[in-house]
Amino acid sequence: MHERRATTGAGREDVRRATRELAERIPDGLEPLARLAYNYRWSWLPGGSELFRAIDAERFELCGQNPVRLLQETAPARLRRAAADAALREQAAALAAQVEQDLARPPAGGIDSGRPVAFLCAEYGVHVSLPVYSGGLGALAGDLLKEASDAALPLVAVGLMYRKGYFRQRIDASGWQHEYWLDTDPPRLPAALVTGPGEVPVTITLPIYEAEVSAQIWRAEVGRVPLFLLDTDIPANAPLERWITARLYESDAKTRLAQYVLLGAGGVRALAALGIEPSVIHLNEGHAALAPLELAGQAAGEGMPLEEALASARDRTVFTTHTPVPAGNDAYPADQILEATRRLADQLSLPQGRLLELGRTRTEDPHEPFGVTQAALRMSRAANAVSRRHGEVARAMWSALWPETAVEHVPIGHVTNGVHIPTWIGTPMRECLERHLGADWMSRPADRETWAPVDDIPTAELWEVRERQRAQLVSFIRTRSTMDRLARADLPEYVEAAARAFDPYVLTVGFARRVATYKRLELLTYDPEWTLSLLGGERPVQVVLAGKAHPRDDEAKRSVQKLFGLKRATVIGERVVFLDDYDLASAAVLVRGCDVWLNLPRPPLEASGTSGMKSAINGGLQVSVLDGWWAEGYNGENGWGLPGEVDPDHYAQDQRHVAALHQVLDAEVLPSFYERDQSGLPGAWVSRMRASLRTLGPRFSARRMLDEYLRSPYRGSA
Repeated sequence: MHERRATTGAGREDVRRATRELAERIPDGLEPLARLAYNYRWSWLPGGSELFRAIDAERFELCGQNPVRLLQETAPARLRRAAADAALREQAAALAAQVEQDLARPPAGGIDSGRPVAFLCAEYGVHVSLPVYSGGLGALAGDLLKEASDAALPLVAVGLMYRKGYFRQRIDASGWQHEYWLDTDPPRLPAALVTGPGEVPVTITLPIYEAEVSAQIWRAEVGRVPLFLLDTDIPANAPLERWITARLYESDAKTRLAQYVLLGAGGVRALAALGIEPSVIHLNEGHAALAPLELAGQAAGEGMPLEEALASARDRTVFTTHTPVPAGNDAYPADQILEATRRLADQLSLPQGRLLELGRTRTEDPHEPFGVTQAALRMSRAANAVSRRHGEVARAMWSALWPETAVEHVPIGHVTNGVHIPTWIGTPMRECLERHLGADWMSRPADRETWAPVDDIPTAELWEVRERQRAQLVSFIRTRSTMDRLARADLPEYVEAAARAFDPYVLTVGFARRVATYKRLELLTYDPEWTLSLLGGERPVQVVLAGKAHPRDDEAKRSVQKLFGLKRATVIGERVVFLDDYDLASAAVLVRGCDVWLNLPRPPLEASGTSGMKSAINGGLQVSVLDGWWAEGYNGENGWGLPGEVDPDHYAQDQRHVAALHQVLDAEVLPSFYERDQSGLPGAWVSRMRASLRTLGPRFSARRMLDEYLRSPYRGSA
């Protein structure tokens, strides 16, 4: 079974062909831009975004920062001017050479390049121009792929090519969220359709429900890592089957289950069709839980007894759970699972009863639904949560799968999430750290010694970085909030206030994340009088809010609407903005510019969180409930912690947490920010900035996360 040597080259020539075709459409001298456009490595190179923006800044934004569309749609005269710009041509050639040098490095990480790690996930937040993500899970997956590329780790990724992506958000004048979807045109993305002999698309087929579903495969380059995306929207399929890869997290349960079958079993079939035999399959959440069953079916088809084949597949599978909320762990009635997988199970020689047992906590209970998380846990040699506290929650949550094991010994460990620093760090902070930590500091971000020189950065220099990045955020918000309010047909005075929105010298607080009830956005307006006094006091505060509520979560939508109930107050119009349609691009601006990153989850429901980590590497300070990653990151000097106790009395808990939030902001955060020394500098604030950078930078980088996966789950057994 393991004699065949794998290759990650499938589809590479298709990408090259697409690159050549794009180069033929643009003037001579701009060919390096075409090479850059088809590899997302440009997106985390210093100067990469600026290079494409220099072609046509307005068009770049209208194209969703998609460099392929930019070069296709930019007016010929403007392209000719770019080709005549020697400095631009020189920069393009230098960046393209840098990417090619990076791709030429030998593999590292101790993983056989002939048998790479295969990472399976339902969403990937690689870049705003590849709309196959919704939120934190996708951003984490995108960061891991980029870090694997930086580390030269042999890794391939598999997902789905959603033709309509995740929903777009529009907030109306009352504050109510509306959803809509936009079509994606894959041939105009920085991706290429994988073909075989005669340039015929490579396809896989697998039975889902009563249909034989075919899927073609797109390849997107994420530095050194190929991301393969399965696509069922092809003429070979009937309309219902074409719809399988239409929307990310489709609300229709039948379609969503079809997506999971395609991602799991179809993902493994796609790897086989591409000639890739992974050493380990990493299931990032339970959506791809059928992947190890497909592995087992391949082994059984070669004559291995079923239970031995299942054990062999288990020994090649690792699983990361991200969801401490029961509703977030999908489960399906037995009859629906059997309807979707009956023919697939027959192909895999897997008895239906055995399949159902794998997804049940109590295998003997015929009435228990099939849970994808239970199946992933049962079919993995190693499982991990995404923070230390989440590990404790997950062990208790799933302890019934190991009834003879004490909760503390349940075999679910933790690998705390981390973020890809080159993607999220702002230019002023990056340049400052290059001066003091060394030009190569981002090649060793997980080493504590790398960050030690932060203590020697002059107060004035760190504060200048903070002021520059806040000013960039204020400029962005004034433009964006004006357009958002105009689109809502807001009151004229509220629209006019947007032009004055935010002051580049006022303490700026960010609260931006998926809007869910347990995130407790409503704590911000629990006491409206206090909120108004905070915003307009002698030491004012300005707040930027963003995030999407699930289309069916009306309670979460109402929490957003409550904020808009205060907007008639002038200070609200000038000091509070809610940005529609939060995405990776706006997230980057927010985490770079906010002074304080606020997080108020109801403990212990925050699995990890990563937006605060992104803020921290930009010198932002955390004011957060001690849950998720912050429970292990906070040390008393690098931010502020709010109580993280669990309390079934949610009303009483909210009362305590509101009081704690008010006390921390009034008595600690505001004085620390606004009290200045003789030089006009907030020494106490900058001292916390140093402590935050020095302690959080190495611990919550994606490099540290990847190193932990390499040390244990990817190599060892549970």
